[in-house]
Amino acid sequence: MRAHPDRIVGLVWLNPYEGDKAVMDLKRAREQGFRGLKLHPLLHCFLPNDRMVYPLIEETSRLGMAIYIHSGHPPFSLPWSIGELAENFPHVPFVMYHMGHGHGVYIQAAIDVARRLPNVLLETSGMPMHTKIREAVDRVGEDRVLYGSDIPFHHPSVEMQRVKVAGLTETQLQKVFYENAARLPERTAALA
Repeated sequence: MRAHPDRIVGLVWLNPYEGDKAVMDLKRAREQGFRGLKLHPLLHCFLPNDRMVYPLIEETSRLGMAIYIHSGHPPFSLPWSIGELAENFPHVPFVMYHMGHGHGVYIQAAIDVARRLPNVLLETSGMPMHTKIREAVDRVGEDRVLYGSDIPFHHPSVEMQRVKVAGLTETQLQKVFYENAARLPERTAALA
């Protein structure tokens, strides 16, 4: 991360149940060069819109960081709950990992939430429907969809192929595969 700050964005994964300790860990991580906060509501068993998450999001906003959040598994990581959190913090970019994951209803909800909220971006890993990547680019915007591999759970070549067959233009592919992620720090600064 330090050797390649132009290519590697460090994310710190914290548990909001740890309260003040998590906030202090976030500050320390930012001082060390980390640029984003990873939240995993499913593994830590919390709802994204629970008020106990707010201190971490507030500090993330103060530190100029983005939120990367797992989506698609009930009851803890549904797009609607993530959307409510993002709506309450419009100056913080939220990258919704897996854009709803493997269920059509959640995938559609992720697209609908991102379309409604300009601070929500969609990440493609683990989402099985190439047609929904195209729909996300068309409905949400080619600047708000990001490729992801979710390695080691998914193979990067499979995840890349899903994006490649989605029917995007070469310009859109360049944005999804690289430019949108590279511009996330600019987006974070613009929202602040």
